[in-house]
Amino acid sequence: MSATRYTYLGPEGTFTEAALRTLPEAGTRELVPLTSVPAVLDAVREGQASGAFVPIENSVEGAVTATSDELASGTPLMIYREVLLPISFALLVRPGTTLDDIKTVTSHPVAQPQVRKWIAANLPDARWESAASNADGARLVQEGRFDGAFAGEFAAALYGLEPLVKEIHDAENATTRFVLVGPPGRVSSPTGLDKTSMVAWLPDDHPGALLELLQEFAVRGVNLMRIESRPTGEGLGNYCFLIDCEGHLAERRVSEALMGLKRICPQVRFLGSYPRADRQPSTYQRPGTTDSDFTRAADWLSRCLDGRGEV
Repeated sequence: MSATRYTYLGPEGTFTEAALRTLPEAGTRELVPLTSVPAVLDAVREGQASGAFVPIENSVEGAVTATSDELASGTPLMIYREVLLPISFALLVRPGTTLDDIKTVTSHPVAQPQVRKWIAANLPDARWESAASNADGARLVQEGRFDGAFAGEFAAALYGLEPLVKEIHDAENATTRFVLVGPPGRVSSPTGLDKTSMVAWLPDDHPGALLELLQEFAVRGVNLMRIESRPTGEGLGNYCFLIDCEGHLAERRVSEALMGLKRICPQVRFLGSYPRADRQPSTYQRPGTTDSDFTRAADWLSRCLDGRGEV
């Protein structure tokens, strides 16, 4: 395995590359762009890279399903870092192009919901077609196959284009979350500002099945940050759930919640515990759910078992 190589969703000039370059270690790694999320992750699975950097969710469009599905299937991988990147688009065009000249536009499918209102107001007759990535859309404009592409302003120089309009976004504070993924390994030490990710499969379809899953977190005071259902491919009605929760696997409330999941679910895939990019503390910790509370309860039970009695 190349310990100095990271793959990412390319080509050059994507928001993924911009987010990756915010990591301190990016300056000491060979950064290799690939054309799809499966290809990026498979490079790690096949030992061609030590890390893969991919988008996983957007605050406007929601989950990046290609990433979710890849993490839930195939050879297991783990998340080690996350990056939050504010997203704002520029309309990139060939030099000399005006708004009146634009009849076709392109970008990554996740970008469309973030600029749909702007297009309706400013380019109501333009035809949209999806590209493999925002930067690939810029390349297609460079080649003359489209009149404009919605991408990061920083991609303009790479493809000989000009930003005709800057700061395009239908939703203020739009943000995309990216994750650094690698082979399974030892989790990093808890920082106190952490997140844990996993995938869980329900044992069968019965009333309250999802509630039973959620109660494993609720009774231990573990706050869920995201829960997303994805089809397993085994027929209609068969789903797995990708879950992010506050806290670290080393914390008793989180570890016991995962053990509870493992008791009731036929399969649970641990995706990692890692520092939160927003550095926000837990929203709420219910009395009785701290590590010291678990330790005191375990000590009390031990005394009951060996006859030492109450403290």
